[in-house]
Amino acid sequence: MTRMTAFSLNPEVPLESADAMEERLRYIGATRYHNLHPFHGLLHGGKLNKGQVQAWALNRYYYQCIIPIKDAVVMSRFSDRAIRLEWRHRIEDHDGEKGDEGGIARWLRLTDGLGLDRAYVKSTEGILPATRFAVEAYVHFVRDRSPLEAIASSLTELFAPGIHQERITGMLEHYDFIKDRPEVMAYFRRRLDQAPRDANFALDYVRRNATTPAEREAVCNALLFKTNVLWVQLDALHHAYVDGQIPPGAFVPEGR
Repeated sequence: MTRMTAFSLNPEVPLESADAMEERLRYIGATRYHNLHPFHGLLHGGKLNKGQVQAWALNRYYYQCIIPIKDAVVMSRFSDRAIRLEWRHRIEDHDGEKGDEGGIARWLRLTDGLGLDRAYVKSTEGILPATRFAVEAYVHFVRDRSPLEAIASSLTELFAPGIHQERITGMLEHYDFIKDRPEVMAYFRRRLDQAPRDANFALDYVRRNATTPAEREAVCNALLFKTNVLWVQLDALHHAYVDGQIPPGAFVPEGR
């Protein structure tokens, strides 16, 4: 990748090349990815209590269980069999297959380890309204926008390994209720390998298929949309479980 320049990062300047587009994408990740959200600083730094960690895992489950549905929608946008074959493993990564429990099952191991009732987690009854709206907006985006934008919206995976490693290290170090059960972090360990593979395919795809400045701008805007989907979920968690404004019907930790 070429060195970042103010010229290529200026949103008023047309993106005349794939390299300029990639610079903009990486700049978006460096400045807008949800690892920068204050809630993650609290989570990874051991500043949350068990009920707050439970609330995060419960709400994040909805995102996890919708991802294979989102990916099935992305697949449906393509007549090219090769792309569908490539994208299909994303569904298998989350739903699992014979001999592999999959990411959703690994996430449920986390919520089990945190003491949440599995049936309650799977019902999604206790998630925040903003969680539901944000996650469903992501499905609508990949359904309604161009196939190019649908793939581009997945490019947050470029920045995922760093946050997964922070989470593994920070949560095992700071929380006794996780430290004693390191197996509950299996989801994040697996994503350390899966996310780069997924991101490399998506980045190569948009570099090859976004051939005009307008298409490259659309790719960048798709990534911005996805960063907002992730960010607003943490805004809602912070408002509800740090600031104490839990909305009616949402999960209430014990002792509150």
